[in-house]
Amino acid sequence: MCSFIGVAPDSYRVLYSIFLLSITITGNLITSQNMMNINYTKGDATNPATDGNKIIVHICNDIGGWGKGFVMAISKRWKEPEQQYREWFKTNDNFELGQVQFVQVEDNLWVANLIGQHKINKDEKGNPPIRYEAIASGLEKISLFAAEKNATIHMPRIGCGLAGGTWDKIEPLIQSSLSDKNVSVTVYDF
Repeated sequence: MCSFIGVAPDSYRVLYSIFLLSITITGNLITSQNMMNINYTKGDATNPATDGNKIIVHICNDIGGWGKGFVMAISKRWKEPEQQYREWFKTNDNFELGQVQFVQVEDNLWVANLIGQHKINKDEKGNPPIRYEAIASGLEKISLFAAEKNATIHMPRIGCGLAGGTWDKIEPLIQSSLSDKNVSVTVYDF
């Protein structure tokens, strides 16, 4: 139910139509703008070919496991992200879903270990380990860090591999957390 205070009842239909038209136009403009902000390319997400500060984002689980998926490509290039992730797990210092650990691996490059996966297998109801709320929370933290460092974001299609997520649910999280805040994002496909 929609009401307009101080408007004659016969004017509701016209104002409501204008209101809906406004939402439609605004929604289309926002969607188009966001889609342009996410760049899709073929290549290696561990080797971003841009100047300036960069953050490589990937999804980790909440049980300290590291050994399959995109983390293998990270470990092949740098040892620090895995070492610091395992140490973080051991200390249990804020090691929980939605948290992010930033590991500097080069002068202008960080790896963001985002905990967005609960365990590593489907649960008893068949649900995949992905936790979309945790990814949204982690991406907000990454957005703040990126703004502080004036950094661009680089990632594979996070959460869509071993975590069992779907891109149609992940992409809007990236748009609202990063693209809407003018953070440049590049998604790498193999």
